[in-house]
Amino acid sequence: MSNRRLITALALLAVAVTGCSAKTDDGAAKLSLDAALPTTVPDGTKIVVGDPATEVALKLSGQYDKVAKYVQFANLSGGPQTTEAFRAHALDLGSVAEIPAINATWTGLKVKIVASKFRQDPIDHPIYKLGIAPGVSVKTLGDLRGKKIAYSPGQAQGALILKVLQKAGLTKEDVKLVELPSTGDVYSNALASKQVDVAPIGGVQIKRYLAKYGKDGASTIDHGLRDDAGHLYGPVESLEDPGKAAAIRAYVAAWGIAQEWIDKHPKEWIEGYYVKDQGLSAADGQWLVDNAGHPDIPADWSDAIQRQQQTIELLAKETGNPVIQAKDLYDLRFQTVAADAIKAGAK
Repeated sequence: MSNRRLITALALLAVAVTGCSAKTDDGAAKLSLDAALPTTVPDGTKIVVGDPATEVALKLSGQYDKVAKYVQFANLSGGPQTTEAFRAHALDLGSVAEIPAINATWTGLKVKIVASKFRQDPIDHPIYKLGIAPGVSVKTLGDLRGKKIAYSPGQAQGALILKVLQKAGLTKEDVKLVELPSTGDVYSNALASKQVDVAPIGGVQIKRYLAKYGKDGASTIDHGLRDDAGHLYGPVESLEDPGKAAAIRAYVAAWGIAQEWIDKHPKEWIEGYYVKDQGLSAADGQWLVDNAGHPDIPADWSDAIQRQQQTIELLAKETGNPVIQAKDLYDLRFQTVAADAIKAGAK
């Protein structure tokens, strides 16, 4: 989506959705961020959520009607779009990877993470692999020296490249970083055309890249790092609205149950989401399910916060931004909400 179209869509969404400002509709006082979360969603409360995959999961699992009374879904995901929507006061919650909450904070936007999902056995179930262009010899991370590498600053793929270089004992000066947007098949095409030698490719692009260009010598290698973080996050102004805070809490619980449903119903998920919603083949959907393994939705975020602090310190060093505290990015009131909902649903 172009910037102009995105801005127009956000403006229309902001007009269409009432109560999406920092003030509550009834003039109630703001909810302190250290106050207990309300557990009852007031009648008429609406939150706008950019989480397309969970929207489909809720419909497939028969849970959609339970959230429809207080949730309006927006077809937005990923850091740049959600951050833009937060600034337009057109979104209350978004689904992203590890980096957007960090970047939003660095740009002065106050946000909080309210749900986190990881992968069991994450090293063997990575989101990304390093795609290697046809004719380029890269067998180990050390072979990256001197190579042209696709780089998307401010996104998960860009942060991964910095982590990979650190693991390999290399610096940005030891390679040539080529800034490219990490959308769609941009990276795969850049590899095929020799615009870059190496690029982090994820999801079904891994399978398709090898199927299309493997005969020409294209390959992939594992990076051997955790890249599995996924979060729901939102602007502080939404969490300061008591009604919206209650609705966000209820959504996080529904989100947790939806992730569990996806894991327990792979055939229905492949057919309903990957095939019918995303337009992929059943084979592609099965590959994605197998590659993802099983989700890990912890009730304790301590390890996740520690890992994110390491990411922050690396990014701060490489970008010149100040070191911030990862724990300040999380709203710990939500720490057990998803996991508790999954446990309750299993009874």
